[in-house]
Amino acid sequence: MEQAERGASGLRARYDAVRAFTEALCAPLCPEDYVVQSMADASPVKWHLAHTTWFFETFVLGQRAGYAPFHPQFGYLFNSYYVSVGERHSRPRRGVLSRPTVEETYRYRRCVDERMRGLLGELDAGLAGDLAFAIEVGLHHEQQHQELILTDLKHAMAQNPLRPAIYPGARAGRSGGAAGELRYVEHGEGVRWIGHEGAAFAFDNESPRHRVFVGPFALADRPVTCGEYLAFMRDGGYSRPELWLSSGWDAVVANGWEAPLYWERQGGGVQLFTLHGPREVDVEEPVCHVSYYEADAYARWAGARLPTEAEWETAAREALAGEHGAAGGGAHGEATRHGNFADRGRYHPEPPGPPPRQGAPRQLLGDVWEWTSSAYAPYPGYRPWPGALGEYNGKFMSNQLVLRGGSCATPETHVRATYRNFFPPDARWQMSGIRLARDL
Repeated sequence: MEQAERGASGLRARYDAVRAFTEALCAPLCPEDYVVQSMADASPVKWHLAHTTWFFETFVLGQRAGYAPFHPQFGYLFNSYYVSVGERHSRPRRGVLSRPTVEETYRYRRCVDERMRGLLGELDAGLAGDLAFAIEVGLHHEQQHQELILTDLKHAMAQNPLRPAIYPGARAGRSGGAAGELRYVEHGEGVRWIGHEGAAFAFDNESPRHRVFVGPFALADRPVTCGEYLAFMRDGGYSRPELWLSSGWDAVVANGWEAPLYWERQGGGVQLFTLHGPREVDVEEPVCHVSYYEADAYARWAGARLPTEAEWETAAREALAGEHGAAGGGAHGEATRHGNFADRGRYHPEPPGPPPRQGAPRQLLGDVWEWTSSAYAPYPGYRPWPGALGEYNGKFMSNQLVLRGGSCATPETHVRATYRNFFPPDARWQMSGIRLARDL
């Protein structure tokens, strides 16, 4: 019983912290900012606030007998893709929902928060199983939507000719120094364990832990920088079809791509749009907002390739294990202390700075999601979660590529070495970058 009470107390504290961080991200916004939907893949901020609340109401509170929902139609308006739960409002039309108002959306959050805190106050050993698990999923789900709030908001603001700075101030300033020469860290061949193990939370797509054979490879010690990507552009990278996959070249031609998303030529230089407003491209920071197609074309131009996710996880596990042994600090070791997460309030990649130790990779976690060459597919023996939560990941295992490592828009407590993000190969509005690999 004492252990269950400690667990309930921990859940209450984390629930309050996660919900508060979501609203802190929204603090600079005016009501008009909450309702913009700039493309079908993005959602208005107001919808994110309501959907994350709907998740707790549906999968936690709604599982108790006699629960009355806050509003009878919010289940239709704010369901995302859970077909087994019920009908849904069309995703591309979320931006037409002027009602409920922003004020009523916050009332919805307050009501569900009050009911959730009441439930967490009652949590005992008899309730600590399925409900505690659903709450845990809901917290990580909301952290995913915190990242989406930032990336969707950035896309919306970039469409505005005023180029508004949502998060102005000193936090936009650069920290770190020169990226330095790109070096490769070699890894020998062998049978590796891949995937999540242990009692800590992970999504179902990170399991089961399994063995794979990984051939000898070398992984770059840092992500590709803007300066290096500029060299690719100046060498005609976007006009050389031999560098591109067939569908990638089709995307270049159809969309008129000439640079990463949010880059614009200004006079003799290049500017990019950030959540702090427009500024000159910093050649030392990781390139960001590139598609898988662009990452693959750059790798081919550079005489390298993208890593597989097994290679990436092998390198991350070795790096983090070495840092825990050598330094013994932090939830993720020195790799995260040199990474830049949403918690810092910068919401933009930073130059990597010096390595924590000789031969150690930099920014494996944080700053930019890193494309891998691996298709998003189930691990051997994969089983989705039971019930409606089984729709969370498994049904998207086609036509997607895996990204690893988290970004400057990812909360630090949300990412880990086994985390598998996934997007279609032409997606660019996420904080996605490039880390190169080579065969040995």
